[in-house]
Amino acid sequence: MKKILVFAVVFLFISSGCGTTSYITSSWKAENVQPKKYNKIVVLGLIRESDRSLREKMEEHLVGDLKDLGYNAVCSCDEYNPKAFENMSEEQAISKLLNSGVEAVLTIVLLDKTRERYYLPGRVQYSPYSIYYDRFWRYSRTMYDRIYSDGYYTIDTKYFWESNFYDLGANQLLYSAQSQSFDPSSKETLGHEYGQMIVKNIVQKNILFSQKELMLKPM
Repeated sequence: MKKILVFAVVFLFISSGCGTTSYITSSWKAENVQPKKYNKIVVLGLIRESDRSLREKMEEHLVGDLKDLGYNAVCSCDEYNPKAFENMSEEQAISKLLNSGVEAVLTIVLLDKTRERYYLPGRVQYSPYSIYYDRFWRYSRTMYDRIYSDGYYTIDTKYFWESNFYDLGANQLLYSAQSQSFDPSSKETLGHEYGQMIVKNIVQKNILFSQKELMLKPM
C-alpha cells in the first residue's frame, strides 16, 4: 500500500506540470576535445520564419546561459539579417563569420513539431467528507460535481530539436545533441529550459569550461 501511495504522489507531481518539459534523447562529442575559451560564440536558430518569435526566444536564452558561464555570445538574429549568407559558399560564409570575430557557432534546429489531440476522461476526486457532511445540499452538489465531471479533449505540442557546436577555426563539429520538448507553457519557458539543458550538457561533455574554470583562465 505504501508503494502505491508513493507512486501516486510522484505521478501527481509530474502530471501537475512541476519539473522540466525538455529532455536530451542523445548526445555526442568529438574525440580528444578539450574545453576552450572562445572569444565570441554566435547562436544560430534554424527555424522557419513563421516561428520567428520562437527562434528569437531560443537564441536569447542560449546566449544568456553562455554569458552566465562567462563567454561572449550573441544572437544571430541581432548580428545578421535573414539573407546575410544567401548565395555564399562555405568558405565565404566561414570567412565572414571569422572576420567579425566569431570563433564558434551553436546551432538550434527545429527538426519537427507535432500536435496531438487526445481525450481526458472525467475524474473522481476524494476529500474528507467531514467538511460538508452536515449540509445535505452542499454534500450532494459537491459529490455530483466530482462524480459527473465531464471529460475533455486536450492538445499537446511536441518539439524535436537538434543542436550542434562548431569550432570555426578548426572547421569541426565538436558536439551534437537531439532532444524533445513536451507541451511547454510558453515560448519563454521553452527557451529557458532548453538553454539551460543544452549549455549544462555541453559543459559536462568538456566542450566548454564551467563558470569557475573560465574565471581562472588568463585574459
